[in-house]
This record gives sequence, structure tokens and C-alpha cells, in this order.
Amino acid sequence: MSPVDPLRLVVVSCSAPREKFWGLLLELSPAGVTVRGVPVETFEDFLRQWAGEGERLIGPVTLFFPLHRVERVEVDESAGVVEGLGERFARLAGRDPRAVLAEEGDQSRPPAKWT
Repeated sequence: MSPVDPLRLVVVSCSAPREKFWGLLLELSPAGVTVRGVPVETFEDFLRQWAGEGERLIGPVTLFFPLHRVERVEVDESAGVVEGLGERFARLAGRDPRAVLAEEGDQSRPPAKWT
């Protein structure tokens, strides 16, 4: 599998505004990058809810980033003692992150109630 093949877990770094997004690479084209995932700053909350410690209030979204905003696309992988986000998710949540990100909606729990 090539590092930029679709369905790889990646971290997309963007500018204007600066943001990082972790998720499943759906498409990489001359126009831009399409990813289904979550912002890196919400990863810990997303992980915690799938590890059974919270309500599932954060769900993956599908986003297109135009190529002029993309600074880089990194394959999410472990390097030495540093664990990749996907491997961390699999270890702590006990689920394949690709399967979780590909789900359209979680049917195993009723939706959270707004108060």
C-alpha cells in the first residue's frame, strides 16, 4: 500500500486558518484532500467516548481541504516509542479506527439527550 493510498489513516495540516485533522484519507487529488475524521484537538475526547468513558457527542465528519490550504499530509503511524493516533485508538478503545471513522452513525447507543 502506498503511503498516500485512500483509506490510510492520516493527519492533514492546513493553513489559513491553521488546523490539523486526523482521519481516514478518502481522496487525494490535484484539487485537494478529502478526509473523514476529527480535528486533532478533539482526538482525546473522541477516543474517551469510544473507550466507554463518555457519551458519544463527537462524531467524524467528511471534509474537503482545497490544496492551497494543505501544508502536508502525514501517514498516521507509530515511530519508535511514539504511538500513532490510530494505534492508540485501537489499543484504548478496542476498535479498529478505520471502521469507527467509516460508520455513518453509531446505532449501538441511543443518541445523547440535549438538556
